[in-house]
Amino acid sequence: QVQLVESGGGLVQPGGSLRLSCAASGRVFSLYTGGWFRIVPGKEREFLAYKSYRDGRALYADSVRGRFTISRDGDKNTVYLQMDSLKPEDTAVYYCAASGRSRPSDSSHYEYWGQGTQVTVSS
Repeated sequence: QVQLVESGGGLVQPGGSLRLSCAASGRVFSLYTGGWFRIVPGKEREFLAYKSYRDGRALYADSVRGRFTISRDGDKNTVYLQMDSLKPEDTAVYYCAASGRSRPSDSSHYEYWGQGTQVTVSS
């Protein structure tokens, strides 16, 4: 089992920044790819980014590429999502997830999920 706990959400103005954290515990997190997703009420879960455990390669969705950056700190078993140039349409509940795959771009590829953290972008 891997337990994931997100933090760092909140209210931010358009154009602002937030950094989400996802702290992992349980099994050896270095053997899992960390990913981020979000859900807007009434819409499907949207893949945002992952950072592969195998080679550290990152993949981003078109909607966030160039604005969001995923990173991980192996010593702290934590995955981060730095979000810059935030827009009102980025308002959502953000979830981190862990996958045993090296290239998990679909939510069905993830075995473990956090509880989510709310991000609201509004003036």
